[in-house]
Amino acid sequence: MAITGDPERRGPEGLGTRLRHVLEILDGDVARFLADIGLDDYRPRYSPVVRALLARGPLPIRDLAAEIGVTHSAASQTVAQMNRAGLVALEPGADARQRIVSLSEKTRDLLPLIEAEWTATTEATEALEAELPYSLRALLDAIMEALARKPFRDRIGETVAARELR
Repeated sequence: MAITGDPERRGPEGLGTRLRHVLEILDGDVARFLADIGLDDYRPRYSPVVRALLARGPLPIRDLAAEIGVTHSAASQTVAQMNRAGLVALEPGADARQRIVSLSEKTRDLLPLIEAEWTATTEATEALEAELPYSLRALLDAIMEALARKPFRDRIGETVAARELR
């Protein structure tokens, strides 16, 4: 999927729309590459989970969510997809509400291929960033830091337009 049209005349898309579009392009291309190398059931969103479980071992979903920086709901949805694909195993935790996530044998068998894809994706990311006027990763880090200092909701609320709504 290509970005079309003159950047100055693309329309009123906001920051969120553009960020989602870039993410769709990146994830779509990574997913197609994964299929090219025989990892049809593996999605780009699984990599942070696999990396966290490799580094920390089996984890409750709540801890996994914190480790990869997503909501409990997002982690739970990803884990459910991975479980259906046979990529993780779920065990009951200390209480009935807790589930412990671990890598399956299927994923462990696929690790050499998954890790090779990670290396290729990292190299492609570095090549893309070399074409940009600044580091996309550094920019995204700076955005997250700025939003941690002052949430976007607060920034919206401080605008003249928002004050006129009250």
